[in-house]
Amino acid sequence: KLYKNGFEDIHSHAFNGTKLNQLILKDNKNLRRIHNDALRGATGPDVLDISSTALESLPSYGLEAIQVLNATSSYSLKRLPPLDKFSSLLEAVLTYPSHCCAFQNLRIEKQNSLLSIFDNFSKECESTMRKPTNEILDDAYNASLWSAEKNTYLFATDEENSPYSYSAFFDDSEMTGFDFEYDFCQPKILTCTPEPDAFNPCEDILGYSFLRVLIWFINILAIAGNFTVLLVLITSHYKLTVPRFLMCNLSFADFCMGLYLLLIASVDAQTSGQYYNHAIDWQTGSGCSTAGFFTVFASELSVYTLTVITVERWHTITYAMQLDRKLRLRHAVPIMLGGWIFSILIAVLPLLGVSSYMKVSICLPMDIETGLSQAYILLILVLNVVAFLVICACYIKIYIAVQNPELVAANKDTKIAKRMAILIFTDFTCMAPISFFAISAAFKVPLITVTNSKILLVLFYPVNSCANPFLYAIFTKAFRRDFFLLMSKLGCCKSQAELYRMNYFSAYASNCKNGSAATAPSKTSHALLLLSALEK
Repeated sequence: KLYKNGFEDIHSHAFNGTKLNQLILKDNKNLRRIHNDALRGATGPDVLDISSTALESLPSYGLEAIQVLNATSSYSLKRLPPLDKFSSLLEAVLTYPSHCCAFQNLRIEKQNSLLSIFDNFSKECESTMRKPTNEILDDAYNASLWSAEKNTYLFATDEENSPYSYSAFFDDSEMTGFDFEYDFCQPKILTCTPEPDAFNPCEDILGYSFLRVLIWFINILAIAGNFTVLLVLITSHYKLTVPRFLMCNLSFADFCMGLYLLLIASVDAQTSGQYYNHAIDWQTGSGCSTAGFFTVFASELSVYTLTVITVERWHTITYAMQLDRKLRLRHAVPIMLGGWIFSILIAVLPLLGVSSYMKVSICLPMDIETGLSQAYILLILVLNVVAFLVICACYIKIYIAVQNPELVAANKDTKIAKRMAILIFTDFTCMAPISFFAISAAFKVPLITVTNSKILLVLFYPVNSCANPFLYAIFTKAFRRDFFLLMSKLGCCKSQAELYRMNYFSAYASNCKNGSAATAPSKTSHALLLLSALEK
């Protein structure tokens, strides 16, 4: 027993010539390294306890005799040696559930391998009910399982050129006490704790195979669509208006959501089939924290910007004739600055210990173990619900307002309202199931598993990030005009760009002419021009 000592490493051949039944190294908090040959020359140990140490790895030599491995609270031990080194292991008490997934998968692989190689054994086991040894040997001999030499047993698969072909030789003394069923038909069961829980099941990051295909399609669509919108709006030579400014913010938020999906999809592709070997490095490393920050920041900034856009539309239509109340860029900038600060703060909190991005493989803040973490999750969900209610209220008022015959171009207002309603309700219809299941989980009454929640993550969570650039920008006349003008600068689509220039100046001249003939020229012309711009 060497526990609670101050040493930091164990050197090569440290136990040479020693018979070790138990090697207890627990509570050596400074122990960081055991040399790869530390157990060379020693017999055993049967029990190895490295709990509460700072070990980052185990030696790959000398583990074959270990039957019990205790490594609780060994948070630095994120990777295990090749699992076939633990040939005698019967019990493992570890720190991370993913390590138990590794042992579970190893056991399944071994069972499948043995069944394929020793098919004759499996058939014999089915018909053997603890027969006396001599009867078993006679049955095996009569079944031509044994070779011409009585003491040799051949192991082979049904394939002619199979690489799995072995033979075992038994001395007469080794035949004594030989029990076929006990030795071959009752495999020793390896027990491992902590067992995988609801948050960390033994599966890949995305769980389902079809999600691996969909997530690539969705993240490429989100990144390409929003990047295109950002590029066109930023390079446009037209004046930066409030709607354009807000669209830039929305596109950037949705672009960040695409980056999150790309990161998750990439790591899933790299670790497919062996995530248990990478789970700890991924979930406790900077990669998962970065992905979690991106998705929370993007989600909150998108919802915030969407709310501001809707309120701005309602304000513009309601006070179209009162130009002194028009929302200008100098007002929109501090409003969005507040949204950025809020979104960054919300995304940083899990990095500071309020909830955590490390709880699940998809790096969402699902940790609700403390009251503060639970309050954090509920705050986000409640704010999203409030934003949805504000948006609904604004659109109800917009629909009521455009039905007023005294307003100019009511038909145009209706088209604008319908287009914006499609955008908003598409976004929040996609978010509704996530909010519903997340709120139930926040109250510790989960209605779906983490595995099933990954379907929501891929099919619902990012759909608004894919739809926004198309519904809000790409399908509009103004965006198409800016796009073709940008292409004309690169030497493409010059005829389409010239056509859009002519239409724009023609519409502008017509509006100015109509405005000069009106009794209230300034207000009416500005209102008409505003409504025309909103329609595009």
